[in-house]
Amino acid sequence: MREIIRAAGSGFCFGVRQAIEKTEEQIRENGGQRRIFTWGPLIHNSLVTDDLAARGVTIAGDLSLVDREDVLIVRSHGEGKAFWDEAAARGLHVVDATCPFVSKIHALVAEATAAGKNVVIIGDCEHPEVRGISGWCLHPAQIINSAAEAAAVTADDLFIVCQTTIKKELLDEVTAALSAAGKRFEVKNTICSATATRQDGCRRLAAECEAMVIVGGRDSSNTQKLFEISKKICKNTFFVEKIEDLPLRELLKCNKIGVAAGASTPECVIKEVIARMSEHITDKKEMNMMDLMDDIEKSLRLPKVGEIVNGKVHQVTDKEVIVNMGCKKDGVIPREEVTLEGDQKLTDLFKDGDEVQAKVIKTDDGDGVILLSKKKLEINEHWNEINEACENKTVISVKVVRQVNGGVIAAYKEVTGFIPLSQLSDKYVENADEFMGQTLDVKVTRVDLKRGRAVFSHKAVLVEEKQKRVEEIWNSLHVDDIVEGTVMRFTDYGAFVDLGGIDGLLHISEISWGKLKHPKEVLQIGDKVKVKILSMNAEKGKISLGLKQTTPEPWSVINEKYAVGEIVAGKVVQLKEYGAFVELEPGLDGLVHISEVANKRVGNIAEELTVGQAVKAKILDIDTERKRISLSIKQALDEEPEEAEDAEEAEEFAEEAEEAVEAEETAAEAEASAAEEAAEASEE
Repeated sequence: MREIIRAAGSGFCFGVRQAIEKTEEQIRENGGQRRIFTWGPLIHNSLVTDDLAARGVTIAGDLSLVDREDVLIVRSHGEGKAFWDEAAARGLHVVDATCPFVSKIHALVAEATAAGKNVVIIGDCEHPEVRGISGWCLHPAQIINSAAEAAAVTADDLFIVCQTTIKKELLDEVTAALSAAGKRFEVKNTICSATATRQDGCRRLAAECEAMVIVGGRDSSNTQKLFEISKKICKNTFFVEKIEDLPLRELLKCNKIGVAAGASTPECVIKEVIARMSEHITDKKEMNMMDLMDDIEKSLRLPKVGEIVNGKVHQVTDKEVIVNMGCKKDGVIPREEVTLEGDQKLTDLFKDGDEVQAKVIKTDDGDGVILLSKKKLEINEHWNEINEACENKTVISVKVVRQVNGGVIAAYKEVTGFIPLSQLSDKYVENADEFMGQTLDVKVTRVDLKRGRAVFSHKAVLVEEKQKRVEEIWNSLHVDDIVEGTVMRFTDYGAFVDLGGIDGLLHISEISWGKLKHPKEVLQIGDKVKVKILSMNAEKGKISLGLKQTTPEPWSVINEKYAVGEIVAGKVVQLKEYGAFVELEPGLDGLVHISEVANKRVGNIAEELTVGQAVKAKILDIDTERKRISLSIKQALDEEPEEAEDAEEAEEFAEEAEEAVEAEETAAEAEASAAEEAAEASEE
């Protein structure tokens, strides 16, 4: 009897399936309204790419050919940072179908190079995945593909990652060579778990079979590696890209044939290959007899506890569902073992003849029947969903049901997991009262299927969402933009302004055209301010802001606001032996020469004026080229109204001016104190 066996893990991997699904989604939603491009062939399989081309999906290799109205899909191999920067600069609509495992490698190498480590990528330098990984290194990575190349590495303090589809043997050979050379290195085994499963399944099956058929595209790196693995073990290994490649004459000589397929091979192609072999090389009479024997054996064998069985509904009552499983005993699903919602009845969910799947919970209930459970089967499915979410780092929704020491218990469908207090929020949580009964989006951080335990994190979702918002905000900002922000906190050298999720630094020198000792002389915590973006550093995540740039520089409009001979009000800001500097407005000071202070000879200017004193002065001269203003206090006094010449009235005027100055100083001190208290509270 000839036997055809399919290797475990054959066919589309998660990353390729995701890329196909996202492309199909764009085709459905687009409706022919926008052009759709993929950046390079979506997968290494001509059948798939030809089908996509027939449906209007074009392969692009030059971003200048893609317009803003088009859709550009990045394949599962991923792309380097330069690609994303250029696409963003062009304002292109990009759909990211990068495999999550590859995206993780991008983050690893970017972080490693930022820390000063020398990145080594094990893989094919011409493979698009390797080129994409290299594109996220802040300085050039070294790409090696053999132990000999590893032995020639001269750098030290190495950070090693792998192309996801390489063989584990290559990783071991390279690390052994580096160890022998005395190199210091850190290894991140980034070979995809699906790749390892696929290669191991191929390896095991090749050892059992007389012939192996490897199905996939010849341009597919992971399919080529399956062929190499199988060929070393089974000499009768054949590469089949199309159904016409099947070596039926050679396969007729073999009784046990294995089939393995690469990650880019569609399920329909694998099934077509198996069907063609079954049709041409299998003895049908022999197969029919074996099928009959299998049926007889199945009817005599009883399922075991924990086994998942299939059957047909034989009868439905309000209390139970009778299931014919093709063996000598019927199965019974009690009402308690079915998930019902509201007023649902068993008869609402099941009817005679329905195909049903359930889990065996007891092989004999005392009445000669086998007890089955739909709930237990659902729990298995739910645990599989949780495990898949953990592996793929996807988000699931859970409901917080009760508090326990150190955190809460949250339910995902029929199973529960633990959320530590530290993972309930991206802020400090003292107790979980406010989260009770809430439905939260979480990521699964740990799963133990054997012990039925899972750990969730809501914080991871919040942090990821915040990072996305920050990226969106960052991409929306540009140098020279005028934006609104909120003053959040002070330092001695400036103020930090929240721009809607990103903080920018407003340096003290950029707050006012005048001189400040501390930002709180002008600003308060919570103030809404219009600021100008002076510079942006994407690598360091820093933005420099300017407040004074949103108003005209005083000297640029001085002739519009001031004229020679005009009497102006000001405040003494500095005393010198030769005179006093009076501030007319921030950034605009004038000099009162000592000879222009009073209608008498002044020997010591400090006896006539004090810093902070409010005065009136006459403008004698404005020198815009040298940016100098000459003032006279005594001439301003000479031109005061006659009624102010009365000594008593003059004294009252002086007292009022002094009180005004004192009031201004008191208000400024109170304002500064309030701002300082607010800043301290914010920091706490």
